[in-house]
Amino acid sequence: MNFTYSLRLKLTIFYFFIIVIPVLIISFAMPRYYQYLLAKETKKLTEDTLTSLSNNIQSYLDELSRLTITPYLNEDILSAISNVSSNNYKKADPSIQLAVNRALYNTLPKYLDFTREEVQSILLVTTNGAPFLQTRFKDNVVSNYDFTSQDWYIRAQENNGKVVFIPPHFQKYIEGETQKKVISAARLIRDPISQKPLAVLLADADNSAFEKLFRGIDFNNKGSIMTVMDSSGELFFSSKDISNSIKKDIFANKKNIQVNDHSYTTVSKVIKPGNWKIIVLLSNKELAAKTRLLFIIGAIFACIGFIVTFFLFYFLSNWIIRPFKDMVQVMEKVEKGNFDVSLAIQGTDEVAQLKKAFNSMIFQINDLINREYRAVLNQRNAEFKALQSQIQPHFLYNTLNGFIGLNRIGDKKTLERAILSLSSMLRYSLHHSNEATIADEFSFLKQYCLLQKLRFQDRMEVEIYCEEGAANLMIPKLLLQPFVENSIIHGIEPSDHCCKICISAQIIEKETQKYLQIIISDNGIGFNLNKTKEKQSIGLSNSQERLKLFQPESLLVLKSEIGAGTTITIEILQGEWQNESADY
Repeated sequence: MNFTYSLRLKLTIFYFFIIVIPVLIISFAMPRYYQYLLAKETKKLTEDTLTSLSNNIQSYLDELSRLTITPYLNEDILSAISNVSSNNYKKADPSIQLAVNRALYNTLPKYLDFTREEVQSILLVTTNGAPFLQTRFKDNVVSNYDFTSQDWYIRAQENNGKVVFIPPHFQKYIEGETQKKVISAARLIRDPISQKPLAVLLADADNSAFEKLFRGIDFNNKGSIMTVMDSSGELFFSSKDISNSIKKDIFANKKNIQVNDHSYTTVSKVIKPGNWKIIVLLSNKELAAKTRLLFIIGAIFACIGFIVTFFLFYFLSNWIIRPFKDMVQVMEKVEKGNFDVSLAIQGTDEVAQLKKAFNSMIFQINDLINREYRAVLNQRNAEFKALQSQIQPHFLYNTLNGFIGLNRIGDKKTLERAILSLSSMLRYSLHHSNEATIADEFSFLKQYCLLQKLRFQDRMEVEIYCEEGAANLMIPKLLLQPFVENSIIHGIEPSDHCCKICISAQIIEKETQKYLQIIISDNGIGFNLNKTKEKQSIGLSNSQERLKLFQPESLLVLKSEIGAGTTITIEILQGEWQNESADY
């Protein structure tokens, strides 16, 4: 049976959709879904952590920003800065100088005392370059230091009175071998009335304290990288060293960043008031590693599930298919004619009911054959006997006419031989067998043609050839005699010249099948094929019917041309029919 159309294939497809696909979904889709949930949860946790962290950083930045507006909060400090900036300080009265010094060296440092300990110093540089430094450690400013060329000074002036946050840098303007790394906020101080620039105030906070905010923070991702950038892309802090290309990707707000063979997902938070950004790069590889065990367990579960379900499917499918295989085997026996078979019935399920119906069908077919088929065979035998009875009187009539002719001419010796030939032919035709070999049939034709030749003398010649391999093949008895008789009566007798009848039998091969080919041809007067049906003799018509009864796939081809003669070709398929007795 072709597996493509079998019940087992349908059960296999059913097994695939009911078992295999769900197992694959559970084993592989669920871990991926868990990985998605884990990534989502990690991202949410990171966002919450960044929110808290940004609030802490914002409080530092707010403190530094508030410290830069200190001059605006105290008129004495603002007046002192105005005096120093306008170069009136050195020419002023001692009382004014005292007020300036008191404001810059006594009042201004008090604002530093009220800030966080991480805020290290306040540096005030007037527009004419005069520096005033206040630190917690009483440090001194570097002498002759060019403040106006520093980046923070220039940026503060360009920002036109708004606070500017400076990335981590060393306090190069303070004397000492070990300079601290600080984060600064700078602001340009203007005269509130004239808006004339007076000075630039720089507030420094210890960078180490800033870094403490990031220590101990766990994003549930060991491979994560945390960075802090300002609005211009300047890097304030990074937990790991990163390249410039990565900085550009982070600043461009890319959601996914590729670093060598590692990929990262970015989570960011804006820090006000400086519009800084705190960005965390979460390692996708780390997230995948957390679900790797789940994938392995899923794969093991899938393998075990496939093995167990496959064996269950194999045995259960055999249990389902076996009854149908038994029915197929029984049906093959029935096809070969064995109706004494039946299926064993067990249980009361649908298969048992089908077996019961199958057994009932076999019984009914067997009964039908006994009642109907044998009756048809008897009818076909009767038809064949009727056909034989039509052939024999017709042949005898023509033969006796020939005897009368011989008697009239007084050729007693020829008449005697003719009577002996007729006697032999009658014994052959009256034999009860319905079949004859090619050799016997050709021997009968020789005797028949001999009788006809006695009548036509030199006007008729006969040539009979039988291939050695075809001599013992069986054909219906007296099948060929009507064709030869028609050739003599309708082809040779009306002709006014000598005619020849050729009879041959041989084995041919057509489309890988073997056929017995019999050809009967004459060069008589021929006839018009368009009027064949009207002029066919009863013997020819009956022979065609007998041929079809003997072998339904046999072929009879009639060709005739007026003045050229007639050819009859018979082809009988060689197969199992030769070894069986046919009733026709």
